[in-house]
Amino acid sequence: MKIGELASFGHNVADSLASGICLMVGIYWVDIYEEAAASPEGHITVDFKTGSTSGSPVSADLNEAVRRYSERLAEFAEQHRLDAAKIKVMIARFGTDPVFGRHFSVIVEDSDGRRSVDGYVGCPGKRFGRSHRTRSV
Repeated sequence: MKIGELASFGHNVADSLASGICLMVGIYWVDIYEEAAASPEGHITVDFKTGSTSGSPVSADLNEAVRRYSERLAEFAEQHRLDAAKIKVMIARFGTDPVFGRHFSVIVEDSDGRRSVDGYVGCPGKRFGRSHRTRSV
């Protein structure tokens, strides 16, 4: 699997959650940005592999959406012709601030140690800055 394909997949899944209309998992309205902004932490980090969140507290609806993404991650990967077993890390951090507004970053890493970190701004998420790709030693 190419790291660019995995990064694109990570963006698509995170962007679906960021949109608030999570049709991929049958949830029709959540606002991850509103929930992130409502607490001092100011961000929510989602681990799509484990279905867990950190940062700001999340509502039951958002927690359910994250759980469903995690449960169906292998299915979504297969639809994108990716091997889910080779996805080691797939994390997105969502936040909002006065300068950039709604933004998120996506970190993906494959089982070979190749890693990509990409930032996106707006909804839908448009690339912000350059991709950072590395290989673990």
